[in-house]
Amino acid sequence: MAGTDNAKVKELVLKCMQAREMAYCPYSRFPVGAAILTADGAIITGCNVENASFGLTVCAERTAIQRAIAEGHRTFSAIAVTCDIKDSFVGPCGACRQVLIEFGTDWVVYLTKPDGSYKETSLKELLPLAFSPAHLGH
Repeated sequence: MAGTDNAKVKELVLKCMQAREMAYCPYSRFPVGAAILTADGAIITGCNVENASFGLTVCAERTAIQRAIAEGHRTFSAIAVTCDIKDSFVGPCGACRQVLIEFGTDWVVYLTKPDGSYKETSLKELLPLAFSPAHLGH
């Protein structure tokens, strides 16, 4: 990731894995953790929080971005996301990709396996031709 040292990437990946352990997922039993790197170097985490009314479930990525916004952050450079799937890298769902794009297209995304290995990609790659605030003149 341009401008971010390897130690910061490792910390981001570790924090997303720790966040996964906090997931509340009694229905799907599919824990997800996310960690967002803000432009000023802070790391904000989130986990999925399920609800018996399934439509009210909140994904880890959206939990993290909402926490970051509530703490006053508005500019982000990266996110690491992990789940319990061991044999492939899993990206954010479409809704989360759309929420992330609200805060810029230049995110680096680290798709992380439970063993800590990760694949680096970008939000632009994960959500090509995205609808964004730019389309509304913002």
